[in-house]
Amino acid sequence: MSATPETQQTIALVVRHNTAGIAEPVQAIVNFLRDAGYRVVFEQETAGHVQVAGVAAMGVDEIGAQAKLVIVMGGDGTMLGVARQLARYKVPLIGINQGRLGFMTDIPIDRMLPALAEILSGKARAEERTLLEARLVRDGKEMHCSVAVNDVVVARGSGAGMAELKVTVDGAFMYNQRSDGLIISTPTGSTAYALSAGGPLLHPTLAGIVLVPIAPHALSNRPIVVPDTSDIVVEIMNGRDISVNFDMQTFTSLQHGDQIMISRSPNTITFLHPEGWSYYHTLREKLHWNEYPSSDGKLK
Repeated sequence: MSATPETQQTIALVVRHNTAGIAEPVQAIVNFLRDAGYRVVFEQETAGHVQVAGVAAMGVDEIGAQAKLVIVMGGDGTMLGVARQLARYKVPLIGINQGRLGFMTDIPIDRMLPALAEILSGKARAEERTLLEARLVRDGKEMHCSVAVNDVVVARGSGAGMAELKVTVDGAFMYNQRSDGLIISTPTGSTAYALSAGGPLLHPTLAGIVLVPIAPHALSNRPIVVPDTSDIVVEIMNGRDISVNFDMQTFTSLQHGDQIMISRSPNTITFLHPEGWSYYHTLREKLHWNEYPSSDGKLK
């Protein structure tokens, strides 16, 4: 008996907006998945800019409830947005790189069909990543709550002076810091903004949260890694035009006395990689650790 839409497993496809030349690879993936017996749907925003005959659109909640997995075609920013929305549904994510770096969207587009075939046949490496949850509390009232895959960043505006931040961990005073801001990062985010601000790389399986000052006034104020069981509170003591952002995608303005309460989220996300995938290979490739200058000064 052949499968019907009611009995077929569903795979959702998310495609970054305004990606030149994407129509052909999208059609190739849709054809591949259909031939393999899957029902293919587009995430709603994707359906607005990519049209393939017979592919329906679904909202994030529907995808979370119905999809076996989600394929993301884009850069890490696209993956961050999708992962934040789907974390509570425990739907695995596969990333096909259409961006620049591709730490999370790690499958090159020229290998996408062989990689998908491996993963769907069960030859996959599942990798679980932690998230942060942050609550903005003002005058004892919760004003905003969000999650972050990479980081929660408290930072001053471009035209403002330094921010003064009070940081406590598990109720213990850590420091008052004068700086351009503070990055509170997951191991996943340690290869993002935290790295550019001088933070350490954390392997994704480490149970840690890294705090990285942004241009601190005291040069002795260094990054620190705390257990991911920690409850971190950042209080705004002084400064102008300060905001908090989550993965650089959601922003909220802050006032003096505001507290950002940060802890590990109860939800996680799972990335699926081809069987031979290696985190260290990704670091070598993306950070060019395997390159060295030749006699003509060029990297090879």
